[in-house]
Amino acid sequence: MHALGAEQVEEAVADCVAALGAVADRDWEGTGAGRLEWSCRKTAAHIASDLIAYAGQLAGRAQDAYVPFGITLDGVEDGLDPADNTGVLRTIEATGALLAAAVRTTPRAVRAFHPYPFRHANREGFAAMGVAEVLLHTHDIVEGLGGAPYEPPAELASFVLTRIFPQVRPGPTPWRTLLWATGRGDLPGREPVTTWRWCNNPVLRTERLTLEGATPAVAADLAVGGDGGFAWVDPGPFEGTREGAGIGVKQYEEGLFRPEWGMYVLVRREDDRAVGAMGFHGAPDGDGRVEIGYDLSEGARGHGYATEALRALSAWALDQDGVRTVVATVERENVPSQNVVARAGFTRVSEDGTQFVYELRD
Repeated sequence: MHALGAEQVEEAVADCVAALGAVADRDWEGTGAGRLEWSCRKTAAHIASDLIAYAGQLAGRAQDAYVPFGITLDGVEDGLDPADNTGVLRTIEATGALLAAAVRTTPRAVRAFHPYPFRHANREGFAAMGVAEVLLHTHDIVEGLGGAPYEPPAELASFVLTRIFPQVRPGPTPWRTLLWATGRGDLPGREPVTTWRWCNNPVLRTERLTLEGATPAVAADLAVGGDGGFAWVDPGPFEGTREGAGIGVKQYEEGLFRPEWGMYVLVRREDDRAVGAMGFHGAPDGDGRVEIGYDLSEGARGHGYATEALRALSAWALDQDGVRTVVATVERENVPSQNVVARAGFTRVSEDGTQFVYELRD
């Protein structure tokens, strides 16, 4: 079953509170958090601040900036004593619960502002970012305080990697891979990471459709017969969609997955139902050529969705630096698909046995 994130947020927060509760009697204010320039207390406060900020983005449906609010743990404005370490942990528990609630109650199609890298994220992306903040900064605090090495459940690290680190090739374990990807550890055969940012999935919009980039998690679920977290028109994803998802999984496992140049699920905006998939076979080659493919669920054919999506995705591709040609290969017997590429402006340039080759050039 495709995980949406609320349970993962709750599990990560519970694990964090248990780990930090074991060192709550130490000096958080006067001790640096691992490799960070912050104190352990400031880092713990940052966890709570991020959790409530992400909840606010989803709840407020923010589109252009962060919702302008924050939290304070010192109590000065209310004449209270500053929160002790246990109070900070209670705040992390509360803000984590708020993010989990926001993830559960936010409709699937909603996207809210986040700057990296496409200026928006969905509920699953915010959940993954929240889990990442909790896990990584718990590690930082425990490392700074000299506690026993922190290692969260592998499933939580994997949840983060397959949602917001799609370009990172899996390593020996999910946790070690996540530490390496964020500059906190080493992996055999890989250069140390000095700068990094996570990556939410890309989205394009047409008149009737939303083209949602499939994360490695979505691709993995579709490839084994799942729904990828989408409600599909009957009878569900067609075989080409599942094959394309399998290609995405293989690319991820080989470290070749590029979010913009992967598979997009085509979602009908009027009812938030997936009608098919379209995507690239990989990043553009050295000649600026990129190949595109598509597939519609049987119940969605005959409405022009493929043509609409192909026009938009091809135009987007040709607008990227260095891309000169979009290529589509269609079986001779597949006359409807030939009509789609023709309506989208492609020209037949060659044929190879049982296939026609079409191109759209800049």
